[in-house]
Amino acid sequence: MELNNTVTAVITGGASGLGAATARELASAGVKVALFDLNEEKGEALAKELGGVFCKVNVADEASVDAGFEKARAALGQERILVNCAGIGDAVKTAGRKKETGEIQAHPIDRFARVINVNLIGTFICIAKSAAGMLSLDPVTKDGERGVVVNTASVAAQDGQIGQAAYSASKGGIVGMTLPIARDLSREGIRVCTIMPGLFDTPLMSSLPDEAKASLAAQVPFPSRLGNPAEFASLVTHMIGNVMMNGEVLRLDGALRMPPL
Repeated sequence: MELNNTVTAVITGGASGLGAATARELASAGVKVALFDLNEEKGEALAKELGGVFCKVNVADEASVDAGFEKARAALGQERILVNCAGIGDAVKTAGRKKETGEIQAHPIDRFARVINVNLIGTFICIAKSAAGMLSLDPVTKDGERGVVVNTASVAAQDGQIGQAAYSASKGGIVGMTLPIARDLSREGIRVCTIMPGLFDTPLMSSLPDEAKASLAAQVPFPSRLGNPAEFASLVTHMIGNVMMNGEVLRLDGALRMPPL
């Protein structure tokens, strides 16, 4: 799909990190961008910078997603691009002992469910709602293309670490549903791909001490550094532009394979 000012994109988690980098990349090509996020201050500021629109959206809540798409489409028109970057993490063992008391405890089920609801179910809600809207559009290429969806999983989908059962399950679910969703939408000219990023320099990483970030960066074979969000955004734009990229899941990790810890 050609990127220009006739195209609208919705980016979830678009106020910061990978989502913000993607929004900037697409806007630089002329694309009209709508940012879905819960952070109003950052979201409104970035939308103003890019000439787009901010929508306060909880991706795990269907009504909130519906309201977000309604606002975005009223302002910018029906989107042809959806990039799912919204997500949360957690670190809890399946079962273990409290360090202070030695008390045995199981993983709180509500915390597991919250990660699944935001990362996996939230991603699917946004795909289903966006794809339904894309069906109303006329194809824009000789191949009959109507739209493109790019999801964000994680290398944790394949090599999750200790304490990442919920996170890995949520990201593994995104990987697992990529191909069947691409097949569901193939006859309508809507492509679906997923990126599994490794260690990227996002706001989550910025909260870590410099020594911890350096240690993580040293685990990446080459280049031995944290990924730049702009490098993630570059792959997003390639997936959007390359019509043969469909049903694919790609690692973007500098050959990193995560150890147990």
